[in-house]
Amino acid sequence: MNDDASSPTSGDGLPPFKVQIASRVHRLPPYLFGRINALLYKKRRAGDDVIDLGMGNPSDPPQEQVIEKLVEAARDPANHGYSQSLGILNLRREVASKYLKKFGVRLDPESEIVVCLGSKEGFSHMCLALMGPGDTAMVPAPTFPVHAHAVTLASGNVISLEVADNERFLSDIAFTCEHLYPKPKLLIVNYPHNPSSVTVEPEFFVEIVKLARRYGFMVISDAAYVDVAFDGYRPPSFLAAPGATEVGVEFTTMSKGYNMAGWRVGFCAGNAEMVRALGTIKAYYDYGMFQAIQVAAIVALRHTEAAVESQAAIYQGRRDVLVEGLRRIGWDITPPRAGMFVWAKIPDVWRQRMDTLGFAMKLLEEADVAVSPGSGFGPAGEGFLRMALVENEARLRQAVRQIGRCLGYEARSQSSTPASAPVTS
Repeated sequence: MNDDASSPTSGDGLPPFKVQIASRVHRLPPYLFGRINALLYKKRRAGDDVIDLGMGNPSDPPQEQVIEKLVEAARDPANHGYSQSLGILNLRREVASKYLKKFGVRLDPESEIVVCLGSKEGFSHMCLALMGPGDTAMVPAPTFPVHAHAVTLASGNVISLEVADNERFLSDIAFTCEHLYPKPKLLIVNYPHNPSSVTVEPEFFVEIVKLARRYGFMVISDAAYVDVAFDGYRPPSFLAAPGATEVGVEFTTMSKGYNMAGWRVGFCAGNAEMVRALGTIKAYYDYGMFQAIQVAAIVALRHTEAAVESQAAIYQGRRDVLVEGLRRIGWDITPPRAGMFVWAKIPDVWRQRMDTLGFAMKLLEEADVAVSPGSGFGPAGEGFLRMALVENEARLRQAVRQIGRCLGYEARSQSSTPASAPVTS
């Protein structure tokens, strides 16, 4: 028997088997958060108390009445069969009711709303329904990974447009459409933006609709953080802009404001033809979510809006603690108006020494604080960190102290460090 690994045949005389991965998988970029996650798990296995601000994973529970309804519905044998892939009608009606109450938008729950297994699943399948080889999508930069990767997996091309300045973003859309052939087929917008927390006013979406009509592209609005806003700011819905349902759809989720991330409940609403296309794709991929979860989601939408407001206030308090703490140790931070993250510019003295991934690794290795390096969201994120507001205020204060000690001790130990280097108070 030939045991030589380099042999062109196996012991039975057949050639070695080779797995052939689809080209779409090879088009995906390297996963830049891998090193962070690997070190995080290693440190925790070793017993280190790591404060994890890397992932926007809500740490607070859903409302008790929602959990109780889930338990009750799970005991009903009628809820254990296959569910409709579009979602049960009463849940879609509740989504329509929320859009009417919160945004003044009227939607037909039968033709303009579909329930998704979280907005990420719905978004990815919508890209499969809309995009193909040679099609191009314009995506925001920095880029939440699925906004680009779902397009890539659908065999489309991606053009990234920076979102830091709203007027420039609109101008870049027009410029791209006028100079690219074939013209872009799709625009993806995400406000409040993840990771940068950029926000917009209703007039912005009015301009988006005008551009979509002028250049003939469709629009997907990812409004995952529309329920989490601060200081009296009310994030607008894309669908509230006149003519929006003629050109696009919007994805929302119960993961954030309702603390139901692991439940995987999301919605797509808007243009009936796009919604129908998503429903067609979903019919081939899934049978819909567990019906007991859908029943509990109805209770959450119908009865816990006050709790959603209270949860936003909790995030605002965490934002204030983190922003004020980082400012005290020398960071230049702009407080976000919405979302679950602080988008923190790395102090210049450290940007001169190392790239963003290296700095994030330093905080994890030496301060026991995990953050997301901005470079993981594309080149536009270089020089920034994304810090999730998922820990309580005491833990956030502890994180700031540990970051300050980490950076301050090194600053004092290296004579080449400028006197302005951040130190802990």
